Amino acid sequence: MKHFGDIAFTDRVKAEQDARGSREMYAGLTARQAPTGLGEREAAFIGMRDSFYIATVSEEGWPYIQHRGGPRGFLKVLSDTQLGFADYRGNRQYVSVGNLATEKRVSLFLMDYPNRARLKLLGKASVMEARSAPDLAEALDIEGQGKVERLFAIEVEAFDWNCPQFITPRFTQEELAASLSPMVEELQTLRQENAFLKQELGR
Repeated sequence: MKHFGDIAFTDRVKAEQDARGSREMYAGLTARQAPTGLGEREAAFIGMRDSFYIATVSEEGWPYIQHRGGPRGFLKVLSDTQLGFADYRGNRQYVSVGNLATEKRVSLFLMDYPNRARLKLLGKASVMEARSAPDLAEALDIEGQGKVERLFAIEVEAFDWNCPQFITPRFTQEELAASLSPMVEELQTLRQENAFLKQELGR
């Protein structure tokens, strides 16, 4: 596995860093030993996500970003260098599938909005029909999502954690319910006490 910067920092990017005063800092980061694979922190983070963004490139060089969503853990860590997820019937545009037929390189963005954290991954993705890899299809299938049509296997080549600056916290209904539950219970208790007091005063 490489440092994220070994892939992302092209000569043109390095020139911009030189011109703007950040090259020395990033050169120091990539001079360290690169990780050998995804660690426990990355695996735990990936396992908690219920969505991510994946970017592919067309044969004409156009980037395309697709949002993928599902139950927590639908993007699975298959090994310390490989991720996978099952593909179900969608809008049937097949843009990502078509792009990956000619260019395997992908970029993934995984967001944790409540905790203002994000993980970026670079890799190469393979797409296969579910019937051609039944064992993998069974491993990636998520109950209740329908029939698996295709499988995505991503060999991760680099990853990087971004700083939390400018990430606006956002919460799902489930996260809000868990956070607000104590206040709702307290409000219900106060309402019951208020009703009791009114009843007592009315006697």
